[in-house]
Amino acid sequence: MTEPTTSLDDMRAQLDTGFGKLIGLEFHDLEPDRVTARWTVRDELLQPFGIVHGGVHCSVIESVASTAAALWLGGRGHVVGVNNTTDFIRAARAGVLTAEAVPVHRGRTQQIWTVTITDESDRLIARGQVRLQNIEDTAAIGGA
Repeated sequence: MTEPTTSLDDMRAQLDTGFGKLIGLEFHDLEPDRVTARWTVRDELLQPFGIVHGGVHCSVIESVASTAAALWLGGRGHVVGVNNTTDFIRAARAGVLTAEAVPVHRGRTQQIWTVTITDESDRLIARGQVRLQNIEDTAAIGGA
């Protein structure tokens, strides 16, 4: 289990691994009030009809919101997603997509973040809202 991230450099190192790396997610703006990430659409991310799979959008929305929430919480604990609602507005088939997370609510026990996904023409592709639980006792994560 990793300890709460306290430095931006530590967080950047963690973001370059795991599921985000598999998708090709590249984080750009890492600020307490705004996080952005980009990725390039490629064949592996498309569903059979040639558009980006909705699960990719959901995953990116949760990843970017979780990163933003963790950045804001800092060394006070970890965050875990408890709800992710995603609306698909327009299909994307190619190009670079950008996700931007901004806070709706940041409290002692929970946070809510809104994430928008846009294409290179700044058209809205998807939007989502993620509710996250702030966990002080990191041993409780994962049912431990």
